[in-house]
Amino acid sequence: MTPLLDVRDLIVDFPTRRGVLRAIDRVSFDIAPGEVLGFVGESGAGKSLTGAAIVGLLTWPGRIAGGSVHLTGERIDTLRPDRMRRIRGRRIGTIFQDPLTTLNPLLRIGHQLTETMLTHLDLTATEARRRAVVWLERVGIPDAPRRIESWPHEFSGGQRQRVVIALALCAEPDLVIADEPTTALDVSVQAQIITLLKTLTRENGTAVMLITHDMGVIAETADRVAVMYAGRIAEIGPVAAVIRHPAHPYTDGLMGSIPTVKHKAERLRQIDGSMPRLDAIPAGCAFHPRCARAFDRCLIDRPGLLAAGATQAACWLHAPEAPHG
Repeated sequence: MTPLLDVRDLIVDFPTRRGVLRAIDRVSFDIAPGEVLGFVGESGAGKSLTGAAIVGLLTWPGRIAGGSVHLTGERIDTLRPDRMRRIRGRRIGTIFQDPLTTLNPLLRIGHQLTETMLTHLDLTATEARRRAVVWLERVGIPDAPRRIESWPHEFSGGQRQRVVIALALCAEPDLVIADEPTTALDVSVQAQIITLLKTLTRENGTAVMLITHDMGVIAETADRVAVMYAGRIAEIGPVAAVIRHPAHPYTDGLMGSIPTVKHKAERLRQIDGSMPRLDAIPAGCAFHPRCARAFDRCLIDRPGLLAAGATQAACWLHAPEAPHG
């Protein structure tokens, strides 16, 4: 299937007085229509920055310094800011962790929904308002015809996140970038939001880039998962394969640090050390200082994504000449 989103060798740099910091280093992936691709990794791995680069919302002085981003075959990373603003909302919807950063506290919910649709769709004001009520009902807001006149602060945290999902989807975008959409919610509401997001995107054939640090959310929601480390993709593949048979030592460490009800252990596994700062990323594989399986080549050469069973892993252990044992 032709990818809806195609990202190739994406590079994001931050120029500083002490030199250029490379935050995203040649990241490549694609997402098909109706597919959910999850991005997971430690804080600072580059997940949110990748999403911001795709939608043209990099914080200054961040800039795309290389690579390309194509949406339904059109290159969008080189568009002028006014062209990119028209794409955001209409062709790319965004869902952020804190709904209060998305919702305008000075405007009623109904106004924000109808304004979004009037801006991006060929509708009358009456049609937009009717659709706004329908969207509130679809995301599970009770008594939608009345609540459409409510202010953002009159909704609970879970309800506000539902409204943000309606806001992201009401213009019928091709792609939704969801950045930690359930982190601030309690577990029961998280499950409801995950089910809602899956249902709505599948019904509309919308592709989703789901950014989170929670492997439970990934397992429940995504079709494929990309594990990021130090601005690079360490492993990418079907969710079940990555979870059950992780091919990269970093992914294996992440999986081992998650408690399960099947296996009782007095102490969880941990990954020694911490992710390197942007100005101290080592040569070769960025993970090698923390990797118990590193060998000479890992210290010198940076691995690209290599075939590793059902997944691809940026690890020299999967090269034909790799040492075994």
